[in-house]
Amino acid sequence: MRHGKKINHLGRKTAHRKAMLANMACSLIEHKRINTTVAKAKALKQFIEPLITKSKAENNVSAEKGTHNRRIVFKNLRDKYAVTELFSVVSEKVADRPGGYTRIIKLGNRLGDNADMAMIELVDFNELYNAGKPKKKSTRRSRRSGATDDVVSSEKETKVVEEAQTETEAKTDDSKE
Repeated sequence: MRHGKKINHLGRKTAHRKAMLANMACSLIEHKRINTTVAKAKALKQFIEPLITKSKAENNVSAEKGTHNRRIVFKNLRDKYAVTELFSVVSEKVADRPGGYTRIIKLGNRLGDNADMAMIELVDFNELYNAGKPKKKSTRRSRRSGATDDVVSSEKETKVVEEAQTETEAKTDDSKE
């Protein structure tokens, strides 16, 4: 029975498990998707989602809190290039997503030992799934500025039309004489 068993130990000692998850997380950040076993993918999902949330929160808080988040993430990942990639590219891409940054897709069984295989990927970096969805329209919520813009533009249009009419009338008058 698995009463009270919070994490899957994956048949490894603590240090080995933490190093493996850190390496897998760095590979996921670098390549945006990796193939692994289902159990490791589920453990990696629990490991990396809080780190992505911390990277996303850096833009919304003060510099001191952002530095603190960056140090916490570096403590877990142990790779400064992965941390830089996470805090720049990945955090911008997932900025509007409230959670669920990764997706696990089951692939079947491995030929050698019949282990359940899966692909874990960052959701916003998969172009195939995101291609069918229309992009959100950015609408302006301000009514007053939009109304004044419409009035000004319509006034300009009427002036242009009137000037064009007067020019054509002047040309026809010149041709009559």
